[in-house]
Amino acid sequence: MEYLEVIKGKIIKDENLESLLTYWRLKDNRIVFTNGCFDLLHRGHVEYLSTTASLGDILVVGMNSDRSVKRIKGNNRPVQDEYSRALLLASLKQVTGVCLFDEDTPYNLINRIKPDVLVKGGDYKVEDIVGADIVQSNGGKVVTIDFVEGYSTSALIKKIQNTSHK
Repeated sequence: MEYLEVIKGKIIKDENLESLLTYWRLKDNRIVFTNGCFDLLHRGHVEYLSTTASLGDILVVGMNSDRSVKRIKGNNRPVQDEYSRALLLASLKQVTGVCLFDEDTPYNLINRIKPDVLVKGGDYKVEDIVGADIVQSNGGKVVTIDFVEGYSTSALIKKIQNTSHK
């Protein structure tokens, strides 16, 4: 088995999403969804995704495209291109699949997936989570998970910048 091909196969093409969802649902899998930019993968991401994956059988991660990240975070982001970020996420054992989205929010993707569980970080209130209405109206749960203190992409970038200016 070619491990790299297996990892690449976890990056879900738009046209394959519906058939995968049908397959997972036929097997009675509980689908969990979360999303983010995942610009520089770090310990906080790994712990967050591991906890998120524990809430179901299938973890689908929605990932902002490069254009989406630029609109949200500015022209200096993302640090890594979307394929690199998706490949890193897909390489994590707990991640079943990665779906890119080009909008500023994953609302349309959540509406397509209709996950059983929607997860965001503890800095969100459930009522402010994009897609919570979709998940709850379909009988699903919306969960927030605490972040690992001191680990964020922005903090890493700031640390690197401070170190390079010395």
